Amino acid sequence: MKEIRITKNEEGQRLDRFLKKYLNKANSSFIYKMLRKKNIKLNGSKAEPDTVLNKDDIVQLFLADDTIDKFRDKKTLKETDIHFETVYEDDNILVVNKPIGLSTQPDRTGMRNLVDEIKVYLDAKEENISFTFKPAVCNRLDRNTSGLVIAAKNYNALKQTNKAIRERKIKKYYLAKVHGIIKENLELKDYLIKNDNKNMVKIINEYRENSKPVITYVRPLKTEGRYTWLEVEIETGRAHQIRAHLASIGHPLAGDKKYGVKDNEKYQVLHAYKLLLDGFEGNLSYLNGVEIVSDIGERKIIREV
Repeated sequence: MKEIRITKNEEGQRLDRFLKKYLNKANSSFIYKMLRKKNIKLNGSKAEPDTVLNKDDIVQLFLADDTIDKFRDKKTLKETDIHFETVYEDDNILVVNKPIGLSTQPDRTGMRNLVDEIKVYLDAKEENISFTFKPAVCNRLDRNTSGLVIAAKNYNALKQTNKAIRERKIKKYYLAKVHGIIKENLELKDYLIKNDNKNMVKIINEYRENSKPVITYVRPLKTEGRYTWLEVEIETGRAHQIRAHLASIGHPLAGDKKYGVKDNEKYQVLHAYKLLLDGFEGNLSYLNGVEIVSDIGERKIIREV
């Protein structure tokens, strides 16, 4: 007999829907039959399929372990499954260091991506055991940009993190190496318009239809020959914002094949290195003021994934 305690991720849904996700290889007729025969109970009693689950309810499976294993598609963690590094983790969020060459989200290519790797990682730890909440990333990085990505481990964390990012409460900082010499702090405020056909964006000075405002803060750290190392803070988080914004002022990223010029860097030198968390409420308020840092020297490169 196996007992499953309902958490905040599972509450509010029907019992039969929870069971279909937990026993994800079983057909509906098997699940309804087990409920009728009291081989599956809720809090020690027979339950109807449409019973709504509450937090701390106990679902009891009076089934052999072999039967449960037969009807569950449970992944195991292999070293080759995971390319990211865990930088911070608690019961609500996971912050990882995404390597160069790994897409954040699934795309049409079907290649490995960060979302899938995070799901494998949490499944193996049995933190996503019920399959009722799929881990979700809250900020995205370009495939060839490395650095910190926040993943939510439950719905409340997802909702609050997305809200904090939308309200610009979470500060995001990058390290960048650019062509040319920059000596003073810059505050760049322009508009961005996207060309979906070319998967590129363009920075413009005035508002046009379908354009979006972009705000980028630049602070020079040091010069390196004909290059400058910068700390970049983005107030808005648009696609390709940093790459296009810096290129628009004549200082493209080193290694940026799309917006830059030819140089000796194989990949764009851009790393999301610091997050300052704020804007969380209730049981997540402990995250306010947390600073998470990943040095650019920790960057990993994946050539084939």
